[in-house]
Amino acid sequence: MQRLAVITKMKPGAEARAAELIERGPPFNPRQTEFQRHSVFLSGDYAVFVFEGGRLDQLLQAVIRNPATVGAFREWEPLVEGMPRVAREAYFWQRGEEWPEGWGE
Repeated sequence: MQRLAVITKMKPGAEARAAELIERGPPFNPRQTEFQRHSVFLSGDYAVFVFEGGRLDQLLQAVIRNPATVGAFREWEPLVEGMPRVAREAYFWQRGEEWPEGWGE
């Protein structure tokens, strides 16, 4: 399972409109993709879109290039400052996995 985040810096005053867009849900049907999970975090100046699944580079390209979703992504353009950044997972832990010796002790 791969995880990555797309981080967008938003223009001042854009948070309310971003919240409206997020409330409508993704501009694609997640059930018709191979994503396992998708979530969005909103924090004042930033929106963080988190995707989980296999072959995420290919999955994201397919969604971005889909003519049915292009219009929805354009709604974000006036809200975003600069180019979004992609952050790849550097660390992950979940309950049930062993905790490495020496960490945090």
